[in-house]
Amino acid sequence: MRTATTIEASGGPWPELVDYVTEAEKLGVDICWVAEAWGAEAPSPLGYLAARTERMLLGSGIIQLGTRTPMAIARAAITLSQISGGRFLLGLGPSGPQVIEGLHGVPFARPLTRMRETVEIVRQAASGEKIAHAGREFTIPLPGGEAKPMRLSMRAEHDIPVYLATLSPKMLRLTGEVADGWLGTSFVPEGAKEAYFDHLDAGLTAAGRTRAALDICQGAEVAFAEDEDALRTMVAGRKKELAFSLGGMGSASTNFYNRAYSRQGWAEVAAEVRERWQAGDRDGAAGLVTDEMVLGTTLIGTEDMVRTRLRVWQAAGVDTVRLYPAGDTLDARLATLGRALDLVREVTAEAG
Repeated sequence: MRTATTIEASGGPWPELVDYVTEAEKLGVDICWVAEAWGAEAPSPLGYLAARTERMLLGSGIIQLGTRTPMAIARAAITLSQISGGRFLLGLGPSGPQVIEGLHGVPFARPLTRMRETVEIVRQAASGEKIAHAGREFTIPLPGGEAKPMRLSMRAEHDIPVYLATLSPKMLRLTGEVADGWLGTSFVPEGAKEAYFDHLDAGLTAAGRTRAALDICQGAEVAFAEDEDALRTMVAGRKKELAFSLGGMGSASTNFYNRAYSRQGWAEVAAEVRERWQAGDRDGAAGLVTDEMVLGTTLIGTEDMVRTRLRVWQAAGVDTVRLYPAGDTLDARLATLGRALDLVREVTAEAG
């Protein structure tokens, strides 16, 4: 398995985040994804990191659809690919109505069509062709005026792999059809076939492709507990975070994370957590989250437990493991990351 990590530029002091990324590269991490949620954007810090790293791939994890036109995304992607010497991966995601409508004032309408057309336009732009697209969401050039099809004054000198962050069945199928990689979350390997892989594989089959054509990049927090008491404390501390994903992410009617957990065997508890959270009972919502849910969707445990879970992830079909190392300080996070990297290498070597 390859290894990756993720930062968000508003997630801490920027100099410390840069130190984390450069040290992660020295430790051997293959990819650094830069997220954008409702704080910092992704492209600007990626440009800075391109100058501070040498080997590591750099990806937008993710650029949100609806916040930029497809051509704005294409220009950013080509620019980042050029200045990084071909080390850029374009990660795209639909986000959700709370961010897209509540923050950006853009309708969260037909995200599936928007995603498909955006990928088509980005690839057309990267090829150096004149941009001509007539779709349901986008028409380029705008008809009825004096505009003619244009091409960018630059073309991509390197391949720009496209990764899609998707959770719903239709979006997963689209990922299998058109993407080079899948950025997954809320992943339980024991339930992943029905929840995720069947839909990804349906898209791959429709496009005449196999699983080998798609990089399965899956992420989770990694943390090491030295004994059972420490593990219980660690798990208890993560329950409110998971309750937020189940109850607070998205809008009152649309929560893709909740639906993903529901498809993996926790429909009843996911619904109850969401109801409590939406009612303002945050502690009650967290109290419904079970130890099994936390351990099933993270890489938290003793070293033997984490090693075992990594074997399960690999057997389930994960190609790239995206690590979110726990720690209160930079040194602590790097120590956790280094320890996890050793386990990933061990498990990968076992598989030959």
